[in-house]
Amino acid sequence: MRRLTIGLALLAGLVSWPWAGGPQAVPALKGAAGQDSSHGTNILIVGIDSRTGLSAAEKRRLHVGGEGCDCTDVMMLVHLSKDQRRASIVSLPRDSYVEYAKPDGSTTPPRRGKINGAFKTGRGPLTVRTVEKVTGLHVDHYLETDFSGFEQAVNNLGGATVCTDKALKDDSSGLDIPAGTHLLDGNGALRYARARHINRPGDLGRVRRQQRLLAGMLDRLTGQGALADPVSAAYTAGQLLKSVRTDERTGLDDLVRIGRTLGRLPAARMEFTTVPIANFDHRVPGVGSTLLWHPARSRALWNALRADRPITGDTRVTPVPDTRAETDPATISVRVDDTTVAKALRRSRFAVTDTSASAPSVRPAGPPVITYPAGREADASTLAAALPGSHLRAGARDSAFDVAVGSGPVTVRTVTYDRNTAEGAPVTADHLHCATPRR
Repeated sequence: MRRLTIGLALLAGLVSWPWAGGPQAVPALKGAAGQDSSHGTNILIVGIDSRTGLSAAEKRRLHVGGEGCDCTDVMMLVHLSKDQRRASIVSLPRDSYVEYAKPDGSTTPPRRGKINGAFKTGRGPLTVRTVEKVTGLHVDHYLETDFSGFEQAVNNLGGATVCTDKALKDDSSGLDIPAGTHLLDGNGALRYARARHINRPGDLGRVRRQQRLLAGMLDRLTGQGALADPVSAAYTAGQLLKSVRTDERTGLDDLVRIGRTLGRLPAARMEFTTVPIANFDHRVPGVGSTLLWHPARSRALWNALRADRPITGDTRVTPVPDTRAETDPATISVRVDDTTVAKALRRSRFAVTDTSASAPSVRPAGPPVITYPAGREADASTLAAALPGSHLRAGARDSAFDVAVGSGPVTVRTVTYDRNTAEGAPVTADHLHCATPRR
């Protein structure tokens, strides 16, 4: 039954949150408007960036030094379908630039800011109303938790599975793990979930790692047969209420129902995504760098949830380009020994150096050969997508990307890089969880 703890506490706790006082309830939610409850259930789960109540020793142990902002650091909206056969989990990046809902009794015009700032202004109720305002969805239940609660939940579940094809080290969060699949304790999982300064950097990369962590834990718990009956579900819900705050409308029976729903779902019926972003560095005086949601694609996402439809495979949310690039061509410097091919690659924003002046007078037979630095296989795949049929050859780690055009015909395709697709496109949990963990 621990499935409920992970399905909610971890979903909520994937990073940082501070009220320290046992089971409490935030004020009842008022003014919710939008989606009819007959179209499923929406749960808003947040974590608050605050160090209130943590001793200096706890801060060092959890690696959460510095000052908190008394704002939401993580925000996830969970949609459970009406037929209880699908869960859609949407991460709302904390730097999203939105218009807040008005506080109760306010007569001033609504102001705009990062979505994480709504909590500081009006705590949980204003956070809920702001999410409802910008998504058009009705929030049925609200939960929040803290650093130590997240750590304890992971430890109680026996650890968290994470996997990486490269070593991950982030001094800010304290994360330091080698390549491979690992079973982390609560402290290690917290560091993994909070890391922002590793590949891929920033909030979208961090959010995807949080989603991957959650998917792996859910997969592992399913394999253990967790949440097998109502009695165990009720016990776990009671344990959850010791470390998670809820609104006054959310009680033990609601958590049992939500937990049992999550417990019955196979990985292929749990969807994870991040709100599509149009501008990743929208500068606002007095606010700083913010994220602007993609108007059409984010609207399509909320419309799909409102209509109780799956979000995976919805091309209105995630358009499918003719040739998709998994990494950004602008970050790939390429030397090309053919002027025509060099010009064509520039159209896809590769950073191209034309070396045709030193090209051999007699070209080798066959398709182009791409020589790439060992360790940059993802970038090599992006370049190969633009040159279909080319041969890949790994060079030294400090070598350059070189394209040697052969005597055969060359096709150059325009590739499209979409950061939303690369880092936050809708996927099901079976595309995120890890293989069998190792210690």
